Amino acid sequence: MIPEKKPVTGHEDKNGLTGPLLALTGFYDAFNNRDLKKMSMNWAQTDEIAMDNPVGGIKRGWEDIRAVYERIFNGPARVYVEFHDYTIHEAVDMFYAVGRERGEFRSGETVVKLAIRTSRIYRLTDGRWQQVHHHGSIDNPELLAQYQTAVKSGI
Repeated sequence: MIPEKKPVTGHEDKNGLTGPLLALTGFYDAFNNRDLKKMSMNWAQTDEIAMDNPVGGIKRGWEDIRAVYERIFNGPARVYVEFHDYTIHEAVDMFYAVGRERGEFRSGETVVKLAIRTSRIYRLTDGRWQQVHHHGSIDNPELLAQYQTAVKSGI
């Protein structure tokens, strides 16, 4: 399988997009536009879902995950990410996407360039793809420390 190089940013023309790519575009649209309503539509609203990221640890259930996005969206920091170098693996009622996010965290004069290994899992529920799991990791220990410090002081 050859990884897709064209990034998913959330700014794609959604006309004609279907399935997994539409769901991924929906996530990045919600995230990069700080839209909690769209983010809520992208995630399944159950206690079974989970998110594991470099600064928030493991969160389980929509209530805990929503609180992370509320803090990001309502805080002074601006975070932009796009998904690239990814593959999509689809089954009948589930797909997962494995790739990388690049972007930046910006708070005041602090700018941290981001490079995150990312996977997302979606389940088909009532005809809609809904996210049920996200995992993100930062390989570079110095970048991870810089990002964690910036987030603690900037959100």
